Amino acid sequence: MTRCYNFCAGPAALPEAVLEIARDEMLDWHGRGLSLMEMSHRSAEVVGVAHRAEQTLRELLAIPDDYAVLFLQGGASTQFSAVPLNLLGVRGCADYINTGQWSKKAIAEGRRYGQVNVAATSEESNFSTIPPFEQWRLDPDAAYLHYTPNETIGGVEFAWTPQVEAPLVADMSSTILSRPVDVAEFGVIYAGAQKNIGPAGLTLVIARRDLLGAAHALCPSMLNWQVAADNDSMYNTPPTFALYLAGLVFDWLAQQGGLRAMEAINRRKAEKLYAAIDDSDFYANPVDPDCRSLMNVPFTLADDALDKQFLAESEEAGLLNLKGHRSVGGMRASIYNAVTEQAVDALIAFMADFEQRNG
Repeated sequence: MTRCYNFCAGPAALPEAVLEIARDEMLDWHGRGLSLMEMSHRSAEVVGVAHRAEQTLRELLAIPDDYAVLFLQGGASTQFSAVPLNLLGVRGCADYINTGQWSKKAIAEGRRYGQVNVAATSEESNFSTIPPFEQWRLDPDAAYLHYTPNETIGGVEFAWTPQVEAPLVADMSSTILSRPVDVAEFGVIYAGAQKNIGPAGLTLVIARRDLLGAAHALCPSMLNWQVAADNDSMYNTPPTFALYLAGLVFDWLAQQGGLRAMEAINRRKAEKLYAAIDDSDFYANPVDPDCRSLMNVPFTLADDALDKQFLAESEEAGLLNLKGHRSVGGMRASIYNAVTEQAVDALIAFMADFEQRNG
């Protein structure tokens, strides 16, 4: 069987080596005579899988001991509510940076629970850049600053980490594990799994322990990070199979040489794809070059009447899920960790051929 190249923004490509292990262990996990997803989440086997996944993740990201690692459910969008419910406290206000569609959704949800100060926005540029830090208008009483380091839809990524007094909260769904980050610079990091971690249904939260335990009295138990930490992420039945696959992905990342090695690969992939776009009069990328994403590369064709033909022919060539998000149109290639250089090279070759035939 020939596998296609998958450029989906999420659920995204998973490493073939991980899928092969899951396939081989599907019916009989480690000689137990049943699948891991049929086992009790309280069993020694599943608890061991969870502990190993956490330990490997801690090693990959060099997570300090004073941070809790939580494997939760509900997607990153659920954390749009969990963040203010856990952190607003008596201050009741928070700073948010608006750099795209996911920032906007986090802001809208934050406003349900308290006062949101939009300290900076790039909406006037159609989210093609990041507001300079010196233009941010931060609230000195803010309980936290929330931002989205990488906007999946618009392909805008911070190349720097904001240095602020308030705890820094980051939705890293589309950038986590693509390169090293200094976890100690953040109060809370959260991420949906379906980009660089594993299958949809699992959400990662990395929270500094001193920020736990101050949730609003009306915060549901399932959204309370302290409850999750006290119960080792098993207050209820967790998504055990998604957690198992995430652990396999963490192992795979370690085998590739860790996050510095992955960053080098990811930069090569992105640089060659952006070069192919920039060297062409047929394709264009709308993002400020200083803010271009390593993971999500949107691009347009000179004649959008050719969009449907491009998508049909690319799919026929085994290059899948290149359609841009409905809110922005055009194309988008998401080149997460599991998308190989070979896949990117195949896309670039197809783009060149399509341009030659239609330019």
